[in-house]
Amino acid sequence: MKKFDFLISFAFALSFLFLVDSLYAQRSKLVNIQELDSTILIDVRYATKNNFTGQKLYETDKVYLIKEAAQDLVKANKYLKEKYNLRLKIYDGYRPLSVQKKMWAIMPDDRYVANPAKGSRHNRGCAVDLTLVDSLGNELDMGTHYDDFTEKSHIDYKNLPPEVLRNRRILQEAMTKFNFTPMRTEWWHFDYKGWEKYPILDIPIK
Repeated sequence: MKKFDFLISFAFALSFLFLVDSLYAQRSKLVNIQELDSTILIDVRYATKNNFTGQKLYETDKVYLIKEAAQDLVKANKYLKEKYNLRLKIYDGYRPLSVQKKMWAIMPDDRYVANPAKGSRHNRGCAVDLTLVDSLGNELDMGTHYDDFTEKSHIDYKNLPPEVLRNRRILQEAMTKFNFTPMRTEWWHFDYKGWEKYPILDIPIK
């Protein structure tokens, strides 16, 4: 009996170590964007109540992406600084699956929130929500606020001032140049190339 209990305990310990190792391996694929480029500003809305849910969903305001996406985002920011004297400001990056489920419960519309049953690009660390700021950190006019779920947020919506259309064009230019694809219904959302090959993660942001 004691031998059996020992075997059970040993198997449990091995399972726990495997789980810890697996989580560490998954976390190691994510990179804190500001550790690569501190000139990229962040304003993580889901770390506050200033978002469409009205709830604080993250424990911290750090932004993580998979390494490849983070590196290309740094290149996009460098391109903007050199060509337009502008910078990027991030609203959201990697998002745990558990948070995705909370968002879906509030906004079950896959035009704006991915169904957690399938997982989202954000859950893979392969999507980023962002905008443009000038050299002083002031946000440029993009026509709507972040997480505006109206037609005006669509990238093909043209009934906007020329300045706004130009700002959106510059953002898309920089992001698509470095392997990101815009989302049709959200001017701020971009997916990294090959997102399909990355796993869905549910690691808390800390």
